[in-house]
Amino acid sequence: MNVVELYEPVQHHWFYNQQVDSKDSWQPFSREDSQRLEDAYSRVGKCEKDEVVVATDGRRYDVRLRERKRYSVYWEQKPAEVRRCSWFHRSIKAMTYNPYSEELCDILEVAYMTAVTLGKWKQHLKLPKGKTVILHNPKLMLQYPSSCKVFPRSPTERTKPRSLKRGIENTSVEIPEGEPEMVDHLVFMVHGIGPAREGRLRRGIVQCVNDFRIASNRLLKSHFSHSEDLCLTGRVEYLPVSWHNVLHGESTGVDKDIERISLPSISRLRQFSNGTVLDLFFYNSVTYCQAIMDTVASEINRLHSLFLQRHPHFTGHASLVGHSLGSLILFDLLANQKTDADSKSHELHEDAHVDPACGSYESLEELLKGHGLDEHLNLLHREQVDMESLMLCSEKDLKDVGIPLGPRKKIMNCVKKWKDSRTGSGNAAQNEMHSPSLGIRNFHEQKTPATSAVDYQHFDVGIGQVSIDYPQLAFHPQALFAMGSPIGMFLTVRGVKRIHPNYGLPTCKSFYNIFHPFDPVAYRIEPMILPQDVDLQPMLILHHKGRKRMRLELKGLTRVKSDLLGSLRMVRKNTSPVPSPVIAEGGISSMTLADEIEVPPTEQKERNLKVGMLNRGRRIDHVLQEKTIERFNEYLFAIQSHLCYWESEDAALLVLREIYG
Repeated sequence: MNVVELYEPVQHHWFYNQQVDSKDSWQPFSREDSQRLEDAYSRVGKCEKDEVVVATDGRRYDVRLRERKRYSVYWEQKPAEVRRCSWFHRSIKAMTYNPYSEELCDILEVAYMTAVTLGKWKQHLKLPKGKTVILHNPKLMLQYPSSCKVFPRSPTERTKPRSLKRGIENTSVEIPEGEPEMVDHLVFMVHGIGPAREGRLRRGIVQCVNDFRIASNRLLKSHFSHSEDLCLTGRVEYLPVSWHNVLHGESTGVDKDIERISLPSISRLRQFSNGTVLDLFFYNSVTYCQAIMDTVASEINRLHSLFLQRHPHFTGHASLVGHSLGSLILFDLLANQKTDADSKSHELHEDAHVDPACGSYESLEELLKGHGLDEHLNLLHREQVDMESLMLCSEKDLKDVGIPLGPRKKIMNCVKKWKDSRTGSGNAAQNEMHSPSLGIRNFHEQKTPATSAVDYQHFDVGIGQVSIDYPQLAFHPQALFAMGSPIGMFLTVRGVKRIHPNYGLPTCKSFYNIFHPFDPVAYRIEPMILPQDVDLQPMLILHHKGRKRMRLELKGLTRVKSDLLGSLRMVRKNTSPVPSPVIAEGGISSMTLADEIEVPPTEQKERNLKVGMLNRGRRIDHVLQEKTIERFNEYLFAIQSHLCYWESEDAALLVLREIYG
């Protein structure tokens, strides 16, 4: 009986198969997910006919136990094989252990139990395909291939045995950290051009978002540990939003059309260009811009609805993150969102949108009286506004005059229809959808050169987006984070020289422009808001470990030393020889010096400077700190810097600090 007690059943752990470069890579579930699967397996039993589904990985994947498959919930992904594992093997060259099939695990466990309870070690156990396993002792268990003897005289790589391990504790397999059940905030991440090249080694958008999620979870444990211990914080969920496949799928046929007209020379370079750079041109096309915008908005709404179904107790907010072109897509989308007041105004004045008589008014008085707005006639007369000058007014001009939102919208709608009737354009929205000039139309009779200034006043927000039907999101996002963003450049080439300080995204109150200093695609936003004579440097994002990088700290230390010496000279000159009390009591402590390096007075002043309302008056441009090695060759790390955001803990920490306030 004492011998029998030496045997203890093995602890099982669940794994799933992840394909890496067309090779099997078995990844362990977290301990919490593995225990959930094991509990469900124990409850169901092997005779249960109905399928049992267990949510894992923060409820982003569902495991079907009977089928032994792991399915993605939010995005399309090939199902992965799942195993309940207890025995593992490793070849001489391999660095990690791989699990045996469940059937072989059962066979090996029975053999091990027999060896322990009866003391029968070194028995030859035949496995399928002629392989042989010898359990020498609990610490030495080997598998020999079928093509060699058990003890060959001159073993080669093919004939060397494999090492066996029982239980995951002996395999040095790194078990991932489990994720808190409570989700505090939801973030949708939109890729830029060519999602297959969004990350290093051509990883897709799903893997890039996984990297950002891992960094975020790690920072929550290190920087928000106190709140986590008190159960005040849970986690932030990040979900990828993909639009590239819809644009380049069979439904549009654009890839085949581009391939037909592409030159046969330098084929690889042309394939790269067609798969990446062309997305910029597609976005400036009315037809394909509409497809991109519809896909992004519908995908965000679909993911948002599905997330709420799987997290019925979620009460937090949602934010948006865009990388490269994805940030511009989100900016244009949010710039054309309607507030609750806009929606109510649309419902109350719906008849104004179908009134065909707008074009029959010849005077301002007729226009206002025809729509019951004659009470605002005196305001316009006071500003010397007639019918002709009204056609040149923007919605902001009417707001500055003092006309309320509802009448203002109604007047602008009539102005638009009056212009359409005079130019014979018919339905304005439909014409803009099919306009070859990207919806930028000149309402004057005379022809003007293509390089002349364009009047954008007929757009709702006046920042020159392509004139399409912008869909609406099902929620109001808390913030928009633009990473490696060309928004500033696109606004400039659209003819927008300056963003009004009072301008803000209608349904999104916060906006952050995050960039690496060597990113060739990124552009600033703040110079478009501030006066031209104000030279304001972007806000430096501190290192996630709480300090600046060594090069910047040394630079800051030199500045602090110079300021300190200057201050001491002034003290010595203007005071008695008696030492200053502060210096006499110990001078400047290391903590004070560190604080001075982290946030110098000039930086603190710039941090508190009000920069328009696009980010509620707070700073907009935030620059990452370059690594020391990147300083040796800026051009060498240019492309890499455009892709660094997905793994940047500094960028992830900035997002978390905004989310958690």
